[in-house]
Amino acid sequence: MASTGSTPFPKWQLAILLGAPLAIGLGYLYLRNRFEDPEKKKEAELKAKTTISLDNEENAKVSESAIDRAMILKGAGNRAFHGGEYDKAITLYNEAIEACPPDRSEDLATFYQNRSACYEKREMWDQVKEDCTFALKLNEKYVKAYLRRSRAAEKSGDLVLALEDVTSACILERFQVQSSLVNADRILKALGRQHAREALSKRQPVMPSKHFIKTYFSAFLEDPITKIHIDENESGGFAKAKRAIDTQDYEAIVDACSEELVSEGSYKYEALLLRATFYLLLGRHEEAQVDLGKVIESDASTKVKVNALIKRASLYTQLENTEKCLEDFANAAQLDPGNSDIYHHRGQVYLLLERMDEATSEFAKAVELNSDFSIAYIQKCYADYRHAQFHKNIGALTQVRADFEQALERFPRCAEAYILYAQVLSDQQEWGRAEALFDSALAVDPHNATLYVHKGLVQLQKNTDFDKAVKLINKAIEMDDKCDFAYETLGTIEVQRGNLRRSLELFEKAIALAKTELEMTHLFSLKDAAAAQLKVSQRWGLDWTVS
Repeated sequence: MASTGSTPFPKWQLAILLGAPLAIGLGYLYLRNRFEDPEKKKEAELKAKTTISLDNEENAKVSESAIDRAMILKGAGNRAFHGGEYDKAITLYNEAIEACPPDRSEDLATFYQNRSACYEKREMWDQVKEDCTFALKLNEKYVKAYLRRSRAAEKSGDLVLALEDVTSACILERFQVQSSLVNADRILKALGRQHAREALSKRQPVMPSKHFIKTYFSAFLEDPITKIHIDENESGGFAKAKRAIDTQDYEAIVDACSEELVSEGSYKYEALLLRATFYLLLGRHEEAQVDLGKVIESDASTKVKVNALIKRASLYTQLENTEKCLEDFANAAQLDPGNSDIYHHRGQVYLLLERMDEATSEFAKAVELNSDFSIAYIQKCYADYRHAQFHKNIGALTQVRADFEQALERFPRCAEAYILYAQVLSDQQEWGRAEALFDSALAVDPHNATLYVHKGLVQLQKNTDFDKAVKLINKAIEMDDKCDFAYETLGTIEVQRGNLRRSLELFEKAIALAKTELEMTHLFSLKDAAAAQLKVSQRWGLDWTVS
């Protein structure tokens, strides 16, 4: 797995870092502003109640008597429900609904909601949704009804309605009820995955920015492709691909590699590996997997096969297949135990898996094998920090800072050293020093757009300066219009500022640049969260804008 220079934190943590008012990634495009009409009998129940016309004095007496009867029936229904007699409870709630005066809308809503609880116990999901719909028509901010209809909708496969309702409940609960947030997160992930799969089947591959590709290759110290020297007179497809790398004409590389393979040139395995690498960068995973498999099963050189194994392991990580990922790393280590790239990239996987002991061990091995491997050295420092933080080891945290300071002296031209140390200091709320380190990283790597995103995040964390943060992140987009990290972060900020429509546009741009289903699922969750809040705000007349 290559270090992208964007952020060491998993992307799902971004909303939490920003303090966004959407737990984990809440909400979705709301139901199409319509519910299917429930049974006409229930409509008649409501209509009949609104057409009752009596003299005021007589009406008051009848109403008082009717609500007393309705409440007695409700109490009996509750006792039957708690006794597990759901059919009897349904009958009693039916009678309570019939008896209830039309002007007692909240009581009537409760009776429908109670009857829906019986239907839920019977797993009659359509009836649950219908009764909750009636309850919400009578009381539009009835949290229990939203939550129960959400559960029924999820059970019946209507994830859009499920997420709409749980979002409404969370907003009414002011995001304070953990169980609702957990439900929202679960539904959102399922819906996001569904949307991601649909989008992936239709998307056009997009080549990442030149800076991203350069950073990707820098994470492979022992990449056999970069070590091959091509004579000026060589004219085969692989020679063309190598020259395209040198001139950053990345769009030409896949075709050039294919030309080498068609002509059965002398660099067929290298061409397969390089083509697979760019398939990975383009998000063309099935094609990448085929090419990498061919290299791994071939009689290619050890370095070429090991590089293919590392890259396939990275692909398996993106596909959430940890078992196959670690199996490929194990095979690579068996083939070439002295290859520092193996331990560096396996360390990143363990870091993502929160397996800190193994992560620190892997990075230490990479550095032991090659003490000049700057990125591995910095990643080791960061893994040590996470390990110390996890174990609340104050002494180790002090040592980590000393190690980072030493790293800056050893590798003053390594932007990653400044970036990860700045992240650690941001964690410790040392904003001034963190900002200075990001500036130092820019001096070393002035074309790294993600650094402006990090500087914007510092402004938010330090003093909640939205305007300055947005200005810095927009600068990142001006520098690199393929900086997905910038679009994602700015979209999340715009949610926080209440600019929900703008956030949807930004998340769409980030989605277009996503390369994996996992990334796309995450981004759809952010987009769906904004869409959900927009729908609720329009329905209830809420103003989310931050002044």
